[in-house]
Amino acid sequence: EKRWADQIVDSLITGDAEWLTVDGLKVLAIFTPSEIEPARGAAIILHGIGVHPDWPDVIHPLRTRLPETGWATLSLQMPILPNEASGIDYLTLLAEVPPRIDAAINFLRAQGINNNVIIAHSLGTVMTSYYLNRRPASTLRAYVGISMTEIENNSHMSNVAMLKSVTTPLLDIYGSLDEAHVRNYAQQRQQSAASANNQAYRQMVIKDANHFYNGKDDELLEIIQDWISNYATIK
Repeated sequence: EKRWADQIVDSLITGDAEWLTVDGLKVLAIFTPSEIEPARGAAIILHGIGVHPDWPDVIHPLRTRLPETGWATLSLQMPILPNEASGIDYLTLLAEVPPRIDAAINFLRAQGINNNVIIAHSLGTVMTSYYLNRRPASTLRAYVGISMTEIENNSHMSNVAMLKSVTTPLLDIYGSLDEAHVRNYAQQRQQSAASANNQAYRQMVIKDANHFYNGKDDELLEIIQDWISNYATIK
């Protein structure tokens, strides 16, 4: 995490580095205020496996462009392992996730922003589902899961299993050219949301999009902005 921070903090053009205190440690987040006042709210953004909160695929476009539509963003550094680690290796780090998201919510509250959603990509969706399972009374208004990763051979911590307990409004987005583990479990995610009686669950497929939405940033942004606005009121 420190190596990523050393690489990206001094090169930030849009947004400001913030250091959140989590269990006595300093965790990097990048805060970008809304360009429209009053703001609609804020989006906490979680990256995928092994990367950082300004990653050029998915994360940077969302964190820098959502503020143009009235949403502040707080892109949060999540726990990471060495590059060779697999998704199942990350299960040992999930306990570190709730305090980080709690710290992000507290930071936004200190800015006077209480109307918050969470947007996660890839492994970040496993972390978000884990969080919502352990914080059922969370104040987060909506959850956007982009390319919801399935950690196979681990039924307890899979998105399919955890979505059975998630009642937060959820937009499940994936690409028609996405990774197999994302596409192959799409129907099971729908079934899990139905078993949770999550009536605000919606699944969308972006045609010709791969796992990193190369060339699809505009479409992804428009879909997310339109959907989260249904769960926000101007504060």
